[in-house]
Amino acid sequence: MKDRNKIDKKYKWNLNDIYENYDIWESDLEKFEKLTKEVPKFKGEIKKNPEKFVELELLMEKIAKLLDRLYLYPYMLKDLDSTDEMTSIKMQEIEMIYSKFATETAWISPEMLEIPEETMNDWIKKYPELEERKFNLSEMYRLRKHVLSEDKEELLSHFSQFMGSSSDIYAELSISDIKWNTVKFSTGEEIPVSNGVYSKILATNRNQEDRRLAFEALYKSYENSKNTFAAIYRAIVQRNVASCNARNYISSLDRALENKNIPREVYFSLVESAQENTAPLRRYVELRKQALKLKEYHYYDNSINIVDYDKVFKYDDAKEMVLKSVEPLGEDYQQKMKRAISEGWLDVFETKNKRSGAYSINIYDVHPYMLLNYQETMDDVFTLAHELGHTLHSMLSSEAQPYSTADYTIFVAEVASTFNERLILDYMLKNSNDSLEKIALLEQALGNIVGTYYIQTLFATYEYEAHKMIEEYKAITPDILSDIMFNLFKKYFGDTVTIDELQKIIWARIPHFYNSPFYVYQYATSFASSAKLYEDLKANPETREKYLTLLKSGGNNHPMEQLKLAGVDLTKKESFDAVAKEFDRLLDILEDELKKINLI
Repeated sequence: MKDRNKIDKKYKWNLNDIYENYDIWESDLEKFEKLTKEVPKFKGEIKKNPEKFVELELLMEKIAKLLDRLYLYPYMLKDLDSTDEMTSIKMQEIEMIYSKFATETAWISPEMLEIPEETMNDWIKKYPELEERKFNLSEMYRLRKHVLSEDKEELLSHFSQFMGSSSDIYAELSISDIKWNTVKFSTGEEIPVSNGVYSKILATNRNQEDRRLAFEALYKSYENSKNTFAAIYRAIVQRNVASCNARNYISSLDRALENKNIPREVYFSLVESAQENTAPLRRYVELRKQALKLKEYHYYDNSINIVDYDKVFKYDDAKEMVLKSVEPLGEDYQQKMKRAISEGWLDVFETKNKRSGAYSINIYDVHPYMLLNYQETMDDVFTLAHELGHTLHSMLSSEAQPYSTADYTIFVAEVASTFNERLILDYMLKNSNDSLEKIALLEQALGNIVGTYYIQTLFATYEYEAHKMIEEYKAITPDILSDIMFNLFKKYFGDTVTIDELQKIIWARIPHFYNSPFYVYQYATSFASSAKLYEDLKANPETREKYLTLLKSGGNNHPMEQLKLAGVDLTKKESFDAVAKEFDRLLDILEDELKKINLI
């Protein structure tokens, strides 16, 4: 793990693009509070005066843009150092101020819905400022049954900050307070096994016993607090169910789907297709087990390459590879990416108390930022391509859309990221003369299908089952959560994988479960979508514009409609079945390559 103070600034975020210091942040906070005091004067006016309605819309947008900066500045600083006391204070301050603002503005949605939809449509035609908000306004009417009366909205708003506290507690427990176990490996090296170290060992250490030691060290860090993790997750599920009941949703799943106008059949078709097509997944494990000469195959054996391939990918080399790989998307796309990788938008390396994993986050009037924990493995190259996919999506959307429709939905969010993973895969395959590297790249492609499609669908089913238990007034304990996970792993992998006792607690270390419920199924739907779009691009380069139009469309339509316009129809189960067919096709190629070098 690197010392943050010794890392060159070109590999670290330049947050000065948001604020240079907390003094300027405080100045904007005063501006925010001043603007919010103007809101009450519109109460009772917007339902009868279109000019007042437009004026309020413009004011609320100005406030929202300011809030984006005020919230994300300390949020991102905390992600760099979860123990930063000043940042923790600022985070709490802005959360409390926002909670107060939410309470004071709880009247707006109910009053807006007092305006007849026909009247609103007339106003939209008359006022250009409302024309660009047409989609969001129509969505308000579509979802009106979930908006409560003014007094009830105000009551719920008092709990807004509290409703996020469980996620905050999870972050503190899993980042700030977690104690990483130190392990001595076969090389004699003795190091604490953090999430980043664990990922690197599993991807590069060819000694199964070392991988087992790393696995046990990491998972015991979570097992030591399993009761607390389970209590946190139970609280999150209870919060979700309570919120759904309060807002007249049938279930937590329906809320996640209805807000984006996603048919239930899409979700269940995904799960059904994945569970019906586990044969290629099991074939994949058996092939790896045979090639790796393992008596038993454990889940911690999933990341090591079959061939002895542990090439180091320096970050500067990786970013140039990713840049070259996106050439099929055109010069403008490449130029935007060149800017994204050269101006302090990336925080690259793992450091003490830094948030694990990777993400891209956008600030409309600033630019996107990306967090990595780069470990110089092939997988890290693909992670870089993935996050840059998100970033370019945000750049194109922000450039083409007004603020009101610039945010794309989570449902399409992972299309651009997984599309870029396909680009870097093809680029590396094309430019490699190393047969072992080509096998490693095939494994990367197969691993992406396992991790992004099968495992995320498995995780989505776990979330659904956990929420259903609370909805049916059943208990949730660590053992119950572990049993759900164990049964799902058995359903997907059968007897091909030995499920270690500690493996069952994987639910404790998946941040999405705690921060973004019902997010993970969208990795799988996006993966299926990007597969279709990528095949279209390879077959006909002229489809590039349809794909770029999707990225530029932000949130200006329902995601299913956006995908249909780009050429993908997820209402058809065949869209998901095609992933398993592609998996089998790649397995055939891998099997042939392994036979050539006598590994099987």
